[in-house]
Amino acid sequence: MVYSEIRQEEKPMMTVNEMSKRTGVSVRTLHYYDQIGLLKPEAHTAGGYRLYGEKALERLGCILMYRELQFPLQSIAAILDSPSFDRNRALRQQIELLEMQKEHLETLILMARGVLMKGTEGGYLMNFTAFDTAKLDTYAKKARETWQHTPAWQEYEEKHKDATGEQKAQEAEALMELFRELGMYRASGPEAPEVQTWVGRLQSFISAHMYHCTDQILSYLGEMYGGGGEFQENIDKAGGTGTGVLARDAVRLYLKMKEAQPDICG
Repeated sequence: MVYSEIRQEEKPMMTVNEMSKRTGVSVRTLHYYDQIGLLKPEAHTAGGYRLYGEKALERLGCILMYRELQFPLQSIAAILDSPSFDRNRALRQQIELLEMQKEHLETLILMARGVLMKGTEGGYLMNFTAFDTAKLDTYAKKARETWQHTPAWQEYEEKHKDATGEQKAQEAEALMELFRELGMYRASGPEAPEVQTWVGRLQSFISAHMYHCTDQILSYLGEMYGGGGEFQENIDKAGGTGTGVLARDAVRLYLKMKEAQPDICG
């Protein structure tokens, strides 16, 4: 379909630059979404330039919503395009995690304010419920139960069916060694080159020793690493307090950069 074929009564189509200005999404990102099939233009000009209409605008709105909910692009494509994908289940699970993280953060904020007030007024009684991550641990267990029927979990089971307890322990220790290394960069921040390189090594390690670590799986694991509960607790024990959160933030940035610069990051 070319621009000359668009009927006069239809709303004017937008060029990629106009789409970018209207939505705030960069031209480069729109191009990438087209390349991966997530957001295709509705038409092209005679010269081959992309044109977007109301349907594309509505779909982009959905994409941005799911991105704000921290869904990886692969999951968003499945949600929007696959009739067999359980959209409601995915959304409920994501909302549940976000609500628990929100509740946990609000409790920590209240505790921090109480400690701050103690410095000026005195008499603050420490609220240790701020450190209670039982709900997040429960979520992690439920998530693992969900994953056990996925190809990734089945691949893990196949790789480890003949592994001894000692071999599994060595593998777990090697993974913890990665987090101990990450802990050395806690003062650097997630954007530090060495931290971003570390994320790539983590993804390669998981693919080599556990299961094919897609970007979707990596995103999910990153949220688990810094989402509180036993995952973050074990990582912080290995690398020091804050290592789990650094891992989460580093994974988020790594995947964001990968989406924006697919030619550089693959």
